[in-house]
Order: sequence, then C-alpha cells, then structure tokens
Amino acid sequence: MPELRTLTPHTCIPDEQARRDKRQRRLLRTFLPELIELERTLAEAPLQVSVQVTERVTTDDVTMPIYRVDVGSPAPDAPLLMLVGGVHGLERIGSQVVVAWLRNLLARLRWDESLAALLQQVHITVLPILNPGGMYLNQRSNPNGVDLMRNAPISAQNQSAFLLGGQRLSARLPWYTGEPEQGMEAENRVLAAVVAEMMPGRPFSLSLDCHSGFGWQDQIWFPYAYRRRPMRRIGTVMALKLLWEQAWPNHNYVFEPQSRHYLTHGDLWDYLYKQVNRVSDGTFIPLTLEMGSWRWIRKRPRQLLRLDGLFNPLVPHRHQRVLRSHLTLMDFLLSATASFENWLPAGKEEQSLREAAIMHWYREGR
Repeated sequence: MPELRTLTPHTCIPDEQARRDKRQRRLLRTFLPELIELERTLAEAPLQVSVQVTERVTTDDVTMPIYRVDVGSPAPDAPLLMLVGGVHGLERIGSQVVVAWLRNLLARLRWDESLAALLQQVHITVLPILNPGGMYLNQRSNPNGVDLMRNAPISAQNQSAFLLGGQRLSARLPWYTGEPEQGMEAENRVLAAVVAEMMPGRPFSLSLDCHSGFGWQDQIWFPYAYRRRPMRRIGTVMALKLLWEQAWPNHNYVFEPQSRHYLTHGDLWDYLYKQVNRVSDGTFIPLTLEMGSWRWIRKRPRQLLRLDGLFNPLVPHRHQRVLRSHLTLMDFLLSATASFENWLPAGKEEQSLREAAIMHWYREGR
C-alpha cells in the first residue's frame, strides 16, 4: 500500500501547483493583457537591456511583478530619461503607450546605429506598469484602495478640489490618499527608490508619466499640483516647450502646470521633485502626459456604459492611432535629454525664460 502524505496549508503537490500556475496565467491573459504584452516584448530584448522585478503585488491569489527596464549609458553622470505608465489601473492606455514606445526602441536597437550612438550618451529607465494590481482589478487605485497619485506625504497649500484633490474618508471612495502614518504604498516606494537611486548626481533628468481621462485635448502637465506658485527653474520647462514647438509647430499638446486646473494633496511627482532638489544640483523636469479621453467618448458615447470606456479608446483604429501618435513626443524627449547641454538655459537666459513662463502660466486673470 503506498505511503500516505500529509499536506500542510503551505504545501502543495506538483500537480496542484501546476494547476495554480495555469490558472494564474489564464487569469493574467484575461484581465491583464498589458503584462503579457510587456513580458513578450522583454523576452525578445537585446542583451544590452537590463530587466528586473522590483516588487511583486498579490491580489485575488494572483501575483504580478512590477518590472523595471534599463538601457543606455551606465555612466552615473549621464542624463536620464524615465518613463512611467499604469499608475492608475483604469488608465490602461498609459501603459500601452509606454510599452509601444519601448517595443519600438528595442526593435530598432538591433539595426539602428544612430540610436545605438544616442544611447551611449543617455540612460533610459522604464516602469511600464507601476500598478499591476489596480489594472488587474480594473480600478483606479491599487489593491488597497489607495490612489497612488494622492499618496505622497505632501499637502495642498490652498483649498483642494472636493474629493478629487484627495480624501481620507474611505478607501471605498475614489481619490483615497491612504493613512499618512502608514507611509507610501509599496508601488510608490518602488518609484521613489528608483528616483532616489538614479537621479541624484546627474546634470539633467526628465520623466514622463502617462495618464488619460482629463479634457478634450492631450495635455502635458508639470509641477506643482499642491500650490499655484511656479516650480523651481520654471524657465527650463519653458525652454523645453519652445524647443518642441520649434521642431513640431503643428503639435496638439497643451503645456500647463497642473495647478491651473485644481490642487491636490499627496501628488507623487510634486513630492519626488522636491526630494531630488534637496539632494541634487542637477535639473529635473517631471512631466505628466494626460491624454484627453473626452473626445474618444464624444465620438463613441456608448463607451460611457463601460468603466474603462471613460479612460481608454475602445475602437480598434482609434486605439492604434493613440499608440502611434505619442511616439514622436517620446523620441523628442529622448533626444532632448541626451543633448540637454545644447538647449538648457542658464544665467540671464534662464531668468528671461522664467519671467516669460510666469507671464504665460501664472499671471492674474488667466
């Protein structure tokens, strides 16, 4: 008679583990195709690309990794471009745009000598899906119900928008900030750790965080969201805006500080921007791409019947158009980062651009 085996709650026979793994893969394919697409892209990446799992998030017995991708110059003083997607789980198009650009970059690395030369001058760090748990659950917040963009330890200096600006009433309501005494959520700690590791000591760093869901037009926001006063070295943002408009005058983006629309508590990039400035003399420009989803709804009103329809283009041809429409901007940001010394203002030029920025974005009555 065969020997009977007693299983503890933490033990499973190989067949049972295989069934669990199969179930997890099936669930990920069903609910998180963005992660499957990312892993396929990374599986084919050239050898010079570094891929690591910075954290694992578990919800509904499904464990999902937070991937970090690095490529380019290993020099600690090389300028840095950081791309982030998937901070809000409902805004899947943000991660999809980042992965589309990453796929384009990795494919070109195999044959594009000009790109290879460019990457000798600049470092790229990508966090394509920062909130896989929220994306899996099809919700804005992370699995704990916390809005990651309202979770940093920084408070609005004036009255913030009701609820929208961050609330501590309940995790059942949107825009929940979490409890301050518990610190930042694991996903935000991952991003903060990468920023603290990569940005200090570099002469220039630029980040682009991809979101959707606000307005009729694509907008590029920059700090601050917690106050209406200009950020440090606002003249550099104006210089970047003018550089973009000189090269692509027919673009469709609106550059604005987020505070032009509303103030928020706990803005993640406000917090990270101030942290970098405390320890580094270099220039850091954090940008947020806010893809305007209202026009997708106007062209297809029945998207309102689906929660993800509020934030993502559901018609295939429109979805493909969005995926390719932001590649030019991201390529521009890469080139601008690598060649920052040729356009970054200093001295009287920076002061002049600062005055122009204040007149353009902060003067009374606008």
